[in-house]
Amino acid sequence: MRAGIGYDVHRLVEGRRLVLGGVEIPYSKGLYGHSDGDVIAHAVGDAILGASGLGDLGVYFPPNDPRYEGISSMIILREIKDMVKRQQFKIDYIDVMLVMEEPKISPYVEEICERLSEILEMDKTRVSVKATTNEGMGFIGRKEGVSAMAICLLKEPS
Repeated sequence: MRAGIGYDVHRLVEGRRLVLGGVEIPYSKGLYGHSDGDVIAHAVGDAILGASGLGDLGVYFPPNDPRYEGISSMIILREIKDMVKRQQFKIDYIDVMLVMEEPKISPYVEEICERLSEILEMDKTRVSVKATTNEGMGFIGRKEGVSAMAICLLKEPS
């Protein structure tokens, strides 16, 4: 087994959709980013790349590359899954911690897990998504941004 950790953070801004784990969530603000700003997908992608030893999300999908402007992060996550599959790794488990004050994502957790498991071609029971707040502290507590952390377990080729 191999393990990798990923982290991402984006600012909340007016005029953008809020997309988390490939699911659009109704809210007055969205995440600013070159792509759709999906912090869950970016953290998961970095965790998978880290576990596989393939490096960093920004190396493969640089924020200044016009090909990725406005792109769905699910496309990026699918490309990462394909990269590790070519290396004959198998994604065994994904665990995500989302940190944001609002909106509450509990009504969307099951859908997020389903979307991630579909893109990563894994059983939905092998994907965990949780959320917490920052108790009103810092930029997250002031509702200026959102962060996500993820851990990936990979099975090495036999």
